Amino acid sequence: MTAPKAIIRHETWTITPDREPDAEQVTHQFKCAVCGEESGKDGSWDPPQSWALGHSGENPSHHSFSEIITRPWRTFMHNP
Repeated sequence: MTAPKAIIRHETWTITPDREPDAEQVTHQFKCAVCGEESGKDGSWDPPQSWALGHSGENPSHHSFSEIITRPWRTFMHNP
């Protein structure tokens, strides 16, 4: 009889938002759907929202935006 060449083990993984103290910051940003211009990324909603309102004011036909949220995630394996 020969020895096994591989051992296969099923593991259960979970993914969750990273709320560790050293996690990257959640950022908010807007992108104009008309011209593609983007606000800066910010940890607060205020600067991106102000940018979108100002952009619409300067470009009256630009009133559609995409919201871009960058949120750090982490995975971990469940111990048996």
